[in-house]
Amino acid sequence: MSHVDRVARTLRAAILAGVHPPGARLRERDLSEALGYSRVPVREALSRLAADGLVELSPRRGASVRRLTLRDVDELFDLRLSLEVLAARRAAQVAAAGGSTVRLRQLMEAAEDATRRAAVREIPAANTALHAEIVALTGNRMLRTTLQPSLGLVQWVFTLTGDRDQRVQCSEHQDICAAIHSGLPDLAAALAYTHIERGRAPSLATLADVLPAE
Repeated sequence: MSHVDRVARTLRAAILAGVHPPGARLRERDLSEALGYSRVPVREALSRLAADGLVELSPRRGASVRRLTLRDVDELFDLRLSLEVLAARRAAQVAAAGGSTVRLRQLMEAAEDATRRAAVREIPAANTALHAEIVALTGNRMLRTTLQPSLGLVQWVFTLTGDRDQRVQCSEHQDICAAIHSGLPDLAAALAYTHIERGRAPSLATLADVLPAE
């Protein structure tokens, strides 16, 4: 693992855990001293987190943790309903044409294991990796590039709403993956749509006392 990877992983975990709250400045010099790396990997890690939607870069203020709002979360669900449903459909088509779904099976097993152990810190990352693999399975580079900035936000929302019944989430993921493995695009798309839309209202309700409206 490179220095950039290590710094990015550490900063991502700190942001998701609330160590660096929304709006907090992320000064390269301070982070370099605290993490024990030069400013170059810190700068590259911040750029990577900006690409994932967790960090905002400004010519004047430098880097800061993104200010997440209820509107952002609601719009994120709209985006997911369009693009992740498309990804589930296309992934099932790829599987039906003989594409390998081995990696998807492995990630589903990892998510199942985390859910069985009630590993609240691992579940959001495992579920996000599962969603990301469905997108990767499509082989559609434009779709993957378009969704990349939202994946960090997806994991952030998963983390903030970790008190939801993770067994239900896992069951829904299992159904989606089964449809993809079986090469059933219409079913995979329908299950993905239902899964995402079911999560909207409870997620917004959970976050209503945590995030500002706008």
